[in-house]
Amino acid sequence: MKKIKFKSNAGKLTALLILITILLTPFIIVNAGERGVLMQFGEVQETVLGEGIHIIIPIINSVKKLSVRVQKQDISAEASSKDLQNVFINVALNWHIIPEETNIIFQNIGDEKDVVEKIINPAIEEVLKAVIARYTAEEIVTKRGEVKSGVDDTLTTRLHNYHIVVDDISLVNLSFSNQFNQAVEAKQIAEQDAKRADFIALKAAKQAEANVNLAKGEVEINKLLRENLTNEILERQAIEKWDGKLPLIMSKDAPKLFNMNEILKLK
Repeated sequence: MKKIKFKSNAGKLTALLILITILLTPFIIVNAGERGVLMQFGEVQETVLGEGIHIIIPIINSVKKLSVRVQKQDISAEASSKDLQNVFINVALNWHIIPEETNIIFQNIGDEKDVVEKIINPAIEEVLKAVIARYTAEEIVTKRGEVKSGVDDTLTTRLHNYHIVVDDISLVNLSFSNQFNQAVEAKQIAEQDAKRADFIALKAAKQAEANVNLAKGEVEINKLLRENLTNEILERQAIEKWDGKLPLIMSKDAPKLFNMNEILKLK
């Protein structure tokens, strides 16, 4: 009986020790979209903890969790164009930390906030200034896709050196100074006025040309008439149009009929 009781107490003690061990052994849970940076006495280790539950040694180990999900960063920047016009740009950047290199980025830079403030924002401003300086203000508008591509490629290369991936970048808004906008508007008005003046001048020239051609035509017709119109043709045209009645001329002597030969007689 004592033997059975001893075994029962020993089993309870073992279970209690296991429970105490479990309770005293810390667990760390790395959530979806995160990675854990494992540290030993504050020193970053090569091991990166993936999603799930992990056992660490108390006091010796600690874990810093970083998000590796796609994050969005909005930034407003100012740059100068090739023709020295001020350009104001709003940029939306989607980025994420390379999961396998989370420990390196935490060791060299810090957490997500440090990444944004120390790396991403300065990189965007510098890249924008470098790319925008290649184009005139007009080209920035007409070649917007090319400008975006240049910013995307340059920023992707730059941030990859800091273990950051550029998922997408958008130039949300491009604007210029009020003086430049007024100058563009004045230029457009001047171009429209010039086109209108050219149209009026062209129309006048065409009309003058038409009048000249018309006058030339009339001269040619008169010339042909003078050269080809004979007495016989005039007589024939008069006979064809005659209704058979002779014109009656009233005089003090007596009514007199014109002689057709006299009418058709030409000097």
